[in-house]
Amino acid sequence: MPNYRCILAAIDLSEEAEAVLDRAVAMASSDNAELHLVHVVEPLNLAYGGDIPMDFSSVQEQLQTQAEESLHHYAKRANIPTARCHLLSGRPDAQVHELSESLEADLIIVGSHGRKGLALLLGSTANGVLHGATCDVLAVRVGQDK
Repeated sequence: MPNYRCILAAIDLSEEAEAVLDRAVAMASSDNAELHLVHVVEPLNLAYGGDIPMDFSSVQEQLQTQAEESLHHYAKRANIPTARCHLLSGRPDAQVHELSESLEADLIIVGSHGRKGLALLLGSTANGVLHGATCDVLAVRVGQDK
């Protein structure tokens, strides 16, 4: 089993993030690895594809502020320094890949819903992270279907 030096935990800031964070903390402490947290806020104009002619800037700012507060709450709970908290904006899978490469992470930990069927094995974000990663990826099964 490899010893990881740098672990990146991608969390969605829901209650399910606890399981991902717990696994990340356990793995980082067992390997004495540096642990980073990342959350990616997807711009509302990407989510709606520009179909709704509306200015989302104030809502986007609120989402960003709430995400920052939540991310720092998780980091404090896990004793992760603020310098290792990353709040990004864009497509989650692409942003996680870019950050993991810049950090030279050798493990990405992400939550995955345990849906039935091979096609639904991983959620879309977890699936995107898995298929584009240049390092190991651990999908932590989260949700009510455990």
